[in-house]
Amino acid sequence: MKYYIIIFLLITTICFAQKTTLYTIGDSTMANKKDPDKNPEHGWAQVLQPFFKDNVIVENKAVNGRSTKSFINENRWDSIYKKLKRGDYVFIEFGHNDEKIEDSTRYTNPHTLYRYNLIRFVKESREKGAIPILFTSIARRNFNEKGVLVPTHGDYPLETRMVAQEYKVPFIDLEYYTEILEQSYGPEKSKQLHLHFKAGENAYYDKEKADDTHLSLLGAMSIAQIVVNQIKLLEDPSLGKLQKSIK
Repeated sequence: MKYYIIIFLLITTICFAQKTTLYTIGDSTMANKKDPDKNPEHGWAQVLQPFFKDNVIVENKAVNGRSTKSFINENRWDSIYKKLKRGDYVFIEFGHNDEKIEDSTRYTNPHTLYRYNLIRFVKESREKGAIPILFTSIARRNFNEKGVLVPTHGDYPLETRMVAQEYKVPFIDLEYYTEILEQSYGPEKSKQLHLHFKAGENAYYDKEKADDTHLSLLGAMSIAQIVVNQIKLLEDPSLGKLQKSIK
């Protein structure tokens, strides 16, 4: 009897000790940056780990400059697919580089290849028993002279929304929530969310910097907080484990 009790306790301990991996795939708005202690630029997935308890491990696989097309063609998705296990999560946010119509290695038609690449990520995640979550691209800081935030992503967010609806994928409309974030700061203060420095103002840059796409630490932390807040609100039983792991 003691033998069986010991075996049961060992199995129970192993089951509870098993960690969940949260993979994040996307572009530079999510990606880890070099020299994080010195580099003003951060990806929002780079700062995601502290929002979760120790039973969730964030594996940030987002890479600067990648579109759905180049991410697949460079075998980055295959390397993740091979490691996916039941109960893992996959955060998917692309679009910024899929828009680059002048670059044949990255551009995708939003209504065809971009759409079908998203569907591939969803289907293949589910094949492994993992749970995909789709995100629209974060908004750029693009205020016009009247102080109106003008969208820049064309039909890519629309296709993401449609794939999420059609395939019943947990979905966070990050374009919408980051538009609200940008507008809450306004045309001038929203520079704090991005990379705006005069020449010599920051030691990491030797020239003036005015980048309205990529994120400062404040911007990355703000968006990571939005993501976590929205995960809490999603009514999907497949997210229960992840929701319980939020600090």
